[in-house]
Amino acid sequence: MKKLLYVTDQGEYVDHGFILPLFEKYLKNYFEIDIVYFTEYKSDFERKDEHRFVVPSRYKKSLFNELKSNDIDIDQYSFVIVRNDMAILKHVLEQKVYHNYKLGFRLSFPKRRAKLKLDIARNKATFLDKLAAKFKNSSEVKVINQCDFFIPTSLGMHQEFFPDINITTFYCPAGIDPEKLHENIQHQSDETRFFYAGTLDQLRQFEVVLEGFSKVQNDLWSLTISTQDPLYANELVNTFPSLKDKVEIHNAANKDELLEFIANADVGVALVPDIPVYNTSIPVKTLDYYSSAVPTLMTNSAHANKTFEDNTDAWFCKFDTNDIAKKVESIIALSKKGKATVGQNGQNKLLELKNYKTIAENLAKELESL
Repeated sequence: MKKLLYVTDQGEYVDHGFILPLFEKYLKNYFEIDIVYFTEYKSDFERKDEHRFVVPSRYKKSLFNELKSNDIDIDQYSFVIVRNDMAILKHVLEQKVYHNYKLGFRLSFPKRRAKLKLDIARNKATFLDKLAAKFKNSSEVKVINQCDFFIPTSLGMHQEFFPDINITTFYCPAGIDPEKLHENIQHQSDETRFFYAGTLDQLRQFEVVLEGFSKVQNDLWSLTISTQDPLYANELVNTFPSLKDKVEIHNAANKDELLEFIANADVGVALVPDIPVYNTSIPVKTLDYYSSAVPTLMTNSAHANKTFEDNTDAWFCKFDTNDIAKKVESIIALSKKGKATVGQNGQNKLLELKNYKTIAENLAKELESL
């Protein structure tokens, strides 16, 4: 069985919702896989087990030297994939001439490029910002085009943010694990329980969502928010006095606690601005919602409506306060059974289209074809 080295840009204690099911589970049916994580908190290399290595962050630009000094033979790998980090990619690319692996770059989220596009749209980007970005982007493209393959999350992400990459490309979306579905817990209360999971920042404009909820006329609802920045969430909620008794804010300690919150909800909220960083792939929060068959209210974007159908397996609305309020009211009016049916339909759709077992099979076929 061929061996693959996956070099992440993540720490050992992060909830690896993509890495664990794909690389530590299903892709192991096709390759023997070793995974590198990085840490800011340890000074020495550590083997978590036979196939997982933790490397101090200071060795990112000399990773292979550190691996070799700990008796890891780089020549054993047929494939090396680097996730997101350009500094690591440059190092692994330089080392490629001494070995015989195929090198790939995995892009999960082009945050810097996306922010610049938004700043330009809002007239907040200076000439120097644009010029610096142009040179940086050009440099990155040159490096990536020296690899053997490129793995962005979606075709839309490739076209929008990296159109000049011309090497072999295949797409690897986030998905749901068919062996890790969670029971949807139906509560007895008449209220419709909405739930939002994830980051809150200026880019996501969550105040638009809150204002939409503040305009809802029907009183039979509640909104729970789980975010790593509860102080910022409280600041936003406090700007809408009518939401004081309708919104709860939490910070889930881990993925299991988050999934428990989700399982107790009736409707997931995945409303984000209709901009490229969000509308070129399905948000991870949406996949988490549907792992518990929780139906989702999402922004009507080109990528979302290629996967879901409004009022059948999801709900769509514009990222607009009035449209959000109108759609929330229509969802509240549905029966419990009606909401649950939408959630089950959505889960079935994702098991068909974005199933980690199938994603692993497709990725293995692509790698073997190189």
